[in-house]
Amino acid sequence: MKDAEPRKRLEAHRRGIATRRATNDQELRRRLERAGRSEDWVATLADWFDGHDLAFGHGTDNSTDEAYWLLRHLHEWRDELRDAPPDRTLLDPLVELAVRRVRERKPLAYLLGEAWFAGLRFRVDERVLVPRSPIAELIERRLAPWCALEPGDRVLDIGTGSGCLGIAVAVHCPGTRVDATDVSADALAVAADNVALHGLEDRVRLYRADLFPDTDARYRAIISNPPYVPAAEIESLPPEYAHEPELALRGDAAGLGPTLRLLDRAADYLLPDGVAIVEVGDSAEALMQARPRLPFVWVELGRGGHGVFVLEAGDLHRSGHSAGGGAGRNRT
Repeated sequence: MKDAEPRKRLEAHRRGIATRRATNDQELRRRLERAGRSEDWVATLADWFDGHDLAFGHGTDNSTDEAYWLLRHLHEWRDELRDAPPDRTLLDPLVELAVRRVRERKPLAYLLGEAWFAGLRFRVDERVLVPRSPIAELIERRLAPWCALEPGDRVLDIGTGSGCLGIAVAVHCPGTRVDATDVSADALAVAADNVALHGLEDRVRLYRADLFPDTDARYRAIISNPPYVPAAEIESLPPEYAHEPELALRGDAAGLGPTLRLLDRAADYLLPDGVAIVEVGDSAEALMQARPRLPFVWVELGRGGHGVFVLEAGDLHRSGHSAGGGAGRNRT
């Protein structure tokens, strides 16, 4: 989400006005109509979300942040929300979106047509995953300490989806050039829209490709959030995930197929001092078992998330494509 609105204050406000939860659409509307402050709207919406067993994880991880995001979006991200009385002209769209979030179990990002990633706004719809990779934290510090990107460096974003990783690199690392690939023409259409939104047509190039582009370029960094959910687990995900493109979620039986193919070829696309930074989530242990010779560096993330590794080009060259022995290590 765009803001870092203090959650403790909003949660304390919710506790201070705690009442019986709205159980239907009409009661939700009545409670919103009676509210005297915008914070009361946030609290009422959060209680509404909590009462309907929603799953979070598509831009927020809790009901309070989700409610705040919804209201800030309708306010067009103006800054007067905190102490202002509710804008009654927003009541109808607010109720409509809150009810749809519950009835359709659709991620809020899709209902709003926007997501926030690395402090940047992206247009999203059901052709792409909702941006949420913890790699954002690394991009915001220019991939340091593993790779301090400089103007002129080239970065490859594999499986770009909405374009969020590559675009964030271009914004946070001025002067870098980004190539971004995706196998989905639909996803690339969304990515192109976001490249234009951020005015980066001269620095971000999009390629339709299965992993690597047809180019002779060599990259200082490869970044990727490939599909890594094991096939058998797709059906057990909360209903919100069913709205996302399965192609962007499903790995293979073990969830590792795209990642292993990426690792098998990444060294050929990296500069000698280049790095690969890849998110594999809960498939981390399985990946280390599948490629035990690789000295994975597992990043300790300060803002949550897990399963992001770093590998240097030299490690990839030395390992070849075979399995052997070795273990990952953690580094901040």
